[in-house]
Amino acid sequence: MAEDAFDELMAAIDPPLIVVTTAADDVRAGCLVGFHSQSSISPGNYCLWLSKANHTYRVGLRATHFGVQFLDRSDMALAERFGTLSGEDTDKFDGLDVEVGEHGTPLLRACANRMVLKRTALLDDGGDHVCITTKVLSAQAGGDLEPLRVSSAAHLEPGHASEERAISP
Repeated sequence: MAEDAFDELMAAIDPPLIVVTTAADDVRAGCLVGFHSQSSISPGNYCLWLSKANHTYRVGLRATHFGVQFLDRSDMALAERFGTLSGEDTDKFDGLDVEVGEHGTPLLRACANRMVLKRTALLDDGGDHVCITTKVLSAQAGGDLEPLRVSSAAHLEPGHASEERAISP
């Protein structure tokens, strides 16, 4: 496979960024995610891919519900916080206005465009991310959304390299 061609195609797509949040056993977690997509029309399903290097992955293995916050171009500070800090060392939610959803999922009030999801399946195909398939329980659209895209955040240094692998609990 031509790695350069693959990288070029993926850069051309330039997906929007989201912050995925979750909680399990009284531990909150959240991370910046560029791999996500609607996966069914009826019922409304959504997939997100979590890096095995992240604290959110380890918490997400035990979690049943997830929050998806769609980032606007003006949300670079949230992208930086959830994309460059490690949840092992930092409470990424500290100082933010957070509400706890019906299923214990932390939701960022600063993000008016969001969804609450229930996990239905998890796929680990051996790559550096796992796919979590979910059922959409609720969606909230808060007006205009000019998505913050991967290309706009390319300068951010991730909290963990993709080559790192977390040891599953």
